[in-house]
Parts: sequence; structure tokens; C-alpha cells
Amino acid sequence: MSVTSDVDLSRIALLEAVRHQGKEWGVVAPRYGVTNPDPPWKTSLIGMCECLAVGGKLPALDRRKAEDELANNVYNEVPAPERELLALVHIMLCRGLLDERDIASRMRTVRSRLQAG
Repeated sequence: MSVTSDVDLSRIALLEAVRHQGKEWGVVAPRYGVTNPDPPWKTSLIGMCECLAVGGKLPALDRRKAEDELANNVYNEVPAPERELLALVHIMLCRGLLDERDIASRMRTVRSRLQAG
């Protein structure tokens, strides 16, 4: 079985903005007294990867190869959990599985909820 990533290594403006916000789990968790080393979204990330693989939209080996390429070339200075998340979103955007405007809108919604509460 051949594994291909065909990942576009071009920078994506939305993801570039996110990665420079200083909101890495290792920085944010202590502010709220959280000691769990894994961010709460890590389980959802794993589940989403599994669903994409089972549904045939993003086979696991293709995703891992693309993640490695992105980790080495685009997100190399980002900590592991965030790097995995950024890489998955990057791959999904490049494959047309997500829309950048929709992601930006959802991020604004979540941010306003967090700031309100």
C-alpha cells in the first residue's frame, strides 16, 4: 500500500494567526489550575481522526505522513498537542473538508462564549 500525503505546505493565514496567540495548553492550563497534561480537546481530536479514517476521507497513514511533513516544515515550533490540531485542520482545509470562513466563524463564537463566562 502506498502512502501519499499530497499536503500543501503553504501557510494558511487563519492557522498562522492561531499559532502565534500564546494559547498553548502548557501555558493556559496552569492559569486555571489544571494539572492534566492533555488538553480537553485531545480526545475529540483522536476521535475525529478515527472517524475520518473509517469514513475514507482521510486514511490514517496519509494523515500521519502529512502531519509529519507539516510538523517538519510548517508547525515545527508549535508544541505537540497544538501541532497535531493545527496539522489536522491544515490537511482538512487543503482537502476541502473544511472551509476557512466557517472555522473562523466558529472560533469567534467559541471565543465570545469563553469571554462571556
